[in-house]
Amino acid sequence: MADITLLDGGMGQELVHRAGDKPTPLWSTQIMLDHPGLVTQVHRDFFDAGATIATTNSYAIHHDRLMDTPVEGAFSALHQSALYEARTARREHGSGRIAGAIGPLRASYRPDLHPSADEAVPLFAEVAALLAPACDLLICETVASVAHTRDILAASVPLGLPVWLALTVDDKDGSKLRSGEPVSNAVPVAEAGGASAILINCSTPEAIPPALAGLSGTTLPFGAYANGFEQISEGFMDDKPTVDALTLRRDFTPELYADHVVDWVASGATIVGGCCEVSPAHIAEIAQRLRADGHTIV
Repeated sequence: MADITLLDGGMGQELVHRAGDKPTPLWSTQIMLDHPGLVTQVHRDFFDAGATIATTNSYAIHHDRLMDTPVEGAFSALHQSALYEARTARREHGSGRIAGAIGPLRASYRPDLHPSADEAVPLFAEVAALLAPACDLLICETVASVAHTRDILAASVPLGLPVWLALTVDDKDGSKLRSGEPVSNAVPVAEAGGASAILINCSTPEAIPPALAGLSGTTLPFGAYANGFEQISEGFMDDKPTVDALTLRRDFTPELYADHVVDWVASGATIVGGCCEVSPAHIAEIAQRLRADGHTIV
């Protein structure tokens, strides 16, 4: 039996469901402004469900996301708000680690929009520097290409915290990143770049096993956290998309998702959890199943 790190679930979608507001291109950032304290509540519920890590609500806080919005000048303040909410939840819960989330520049699932290294590395580094002092680790999420891998590690690893790299893969062929490059091509770049773990995130559960197979050569801890969407729709590839363009799959119950997760653990994954549409109920079911199988959640 193994020690398993249990991540939390999907903050953005959980906020949308609880707030009841119409999604905007600012996603969970807008809800954090309109409903202060709701992020803390979601973090606390994930902790209570069994998660041992709170992932900060900072995924979409990039200058390019805030541009031409009323909060364009609130870049630093929004990061501090996300950190405050996570730290408050941990204090109220009494334990847990905080992972500072760094999302992709410009748009998710669009490796074609990733800027040159000269532009990308300083932008990622600015975010990492804001998050690192209040976090236990950094988690680079929805990394869609080898270039994205190289740039975000160059920006975040020098700060001295553990950096977990989370790659997103093609929903129809999990052996490939969303750029079309083999997942295996990112492994030596991640290892040479100083990543402390390699994960697969924000892809369908069915895409995870072939993606994990692509990580088979790594000596780093590895794992996965999938989303609950049918697939990333074409409408979501437009400029400034909202989550209205994504459809929740009908078979995404806590029990069925936990079936996937325990299979990943059986294949060697030691870091698991959930991405978009994974609720505290899903995390609670995973925690129960892991303990029933004799694993220790750390």
